Parts: sequence; structure tokens; C-alpha cells
Amino acid sequence: MFMSYDVVIIGAGPAGLSAGLYAARARLKTLIIEKENAGGQIVGTAEVDNYPGSIENATGPSLVNRMVQQAEAFGAEKIGDNIIEVDFSGDIKVLKGEKQTYEAKSVIIATGAVPRPMGCSGEKELTGRGISYCATCDAPFFEDLEVYVIGGGDAAVEEAIYLTKFARKVTIVHRRDELRAAKSIQEKAFKNEKIDFLWNTVVTEVKGEGLLESITVKNVKTSEEREIAADEDDGTFGVFVFIGYDPATKVFDGLINMTGGYIITDENMKTNVDGVFAAGDNRVKALRQVVTATADGAIAATQAEKYIEAKFN
Repeated sequence: MFMSYDVVIIGAGPAGLSAGLYAARARLKTLIIEKENAGGQIVGTAEVDNYPGSIENATGPSLVNRMVQQAEAFGAEKIGDNIIEVDFSGDIKVLKGEKQTYEAKSVIIATGAVPRPMGCSGEKELTGRGISYCATCDAPFFEDLEVYVIGGGDAAVEEAIYLTKFARKVTIVHRRDELRAAKSIQEKAFKNEKIDFLWNTVVTEVKGEGLLESITVKNVKTSEEREIAADEDDGTFGVFVFIGYDPATKVFDGLINMTGGYIITDENMKTNVDGVFAAGDNRVKALRQVVTATADGAIAATQAEKYIEAKFN
């Protein structure tokens, strides 16, 4: 027995929740499927000060909770499942999850993106044991410890500044000799006495028995390598990785047009497959922010409504 809907939205980040709100408001039978917790990347953000109209001291989780409330208030259903296979060939799209199968007249792909790992030896084994991709989630575990932040973009530098509230010392490790972050963010970091910098450097290995105990870093200009061990009294330290994201689109590979894993859409969020739309960080776009994700979701839902009206009514 399939569960049938007008619109099925895959992903409950800002794009998916916005799409759910707009689709449900349009009186479409709407389902939002999320394999983890609602919110996507924004849940890992301590402060959201660049989302227009957000309340003072808004956090990622508080913003997401409100989005969930709004979508559900208009009748959007939300379910936990992981979509493992899709069939977009017919007028009715079929989505196979680990728990059940869903049918939809239209589909909005809002699967977002996932943090990119460093790709070095030991990283996988020590993730959650000293290595993290979310400062907001894990910063309190590193109270009065040393922390290394990998990356030089906005996210890396913002999270480094946030980590200074907890860590004794924060070192930003960047493969170039200057940061890529916005100038205003850079200025804050350079002024912060707790922040140091390791330029032209990459991490090649992480080691530890149960907990992270040392990292090996390499100077990309001189090729010189050295090991940095945790302070003896501490026994461990933290490594927070912010080197970009990879789109979560593998399940759609070969079924819709993509480039580098990002879904190609037009300005109306339409993919090359009729009735299939994409919204948020998983599509090709110039700016990946909460404000652009929510706009994408709204557009995708209104276009899905028009598509259903023309195709099925």
C-alpha cells in the first residue's frame, strides 16, 4: 500500500520546510520526509543574525522550530524516513524509503548538503571523539581545552570565534596564506586574543586511542610535516572541520541533470524532469544561505502547484 500525496518534499531544512509551508497553504496534500532531525545545517548555527526579520538572539534551532510549527499548522505532514530509490519516469513519481514507499504528483528535492570531510587518515574513526563538523553541537565538550579549526571561509572563521567562548585557545588551520571569509568576520578573528593561525597548512593524519590525541600537519609550500600532540594535562583536544559541503544528491544520480553533484534547475526550481523541482543548497546557485533556501522552497512549491493544476486537474 503506497502513501499518495500531491507533493512530497525530501528534506526538512529551511528549503524543505518553506516548501512544505507554501504547498500546505495552497491546500495540496503535502508530505515532508526527513531522514534525521529537521533543520539541516542551520541547526548547527548558534547565532542567526543575517536572516531578515529573525527575532533578536535567534539561533538555528529556534528558527527551525518556528518553521516546523508553521508548516504543520497548515497541514503539512512530516515523517522520518530515508529515500533510497526513486522512479521519476511516470506522471506519478514513486519514492522508495527504508520504511515505506510514497507516491506523488510532484516532488521537491530539498536534501541540502553535508559537511565535507578532510579525507585524512584516522578521521572517520575519531569523528565524535575529538573531531567535529558542528561547533554549536559540540563546543561545550571542549571547555578550557585547545581547539583547531580547519578552513578559512565564513563558516570556519565564524565558528572559530564562537569556539573561543569555550576553548582555552583556538587555532585556525588554513591551506592558503590569507582567509577567504568576509572582511568583517576576519577583523573580529584577528582582534580575538584567543585565536591563532597556521597558514599554508593542511592536516594529513589524526591519531588517538578512543579520543583524539594528536594531529599531523603539513606545510603545503615547504612539504614539512610535524605532529601536534594534546597537552599532557588535557589528554585530548578538538578539531572542527569547516571546509565546505557536498550536495546530498547521490540517489538522483543519472535521473536528473546535475553538475558536480549539484542539481541544475531554472529560476522556477524546475529540473529537466516534469514535476520534479529542487530547492536549497543541493542545487546550482550563487549564494547558499537560509534566506535563499527559504525563497527556493517557496518558489518550488508554487511551481509544483501550477504543474499539478495543469497536469492533473
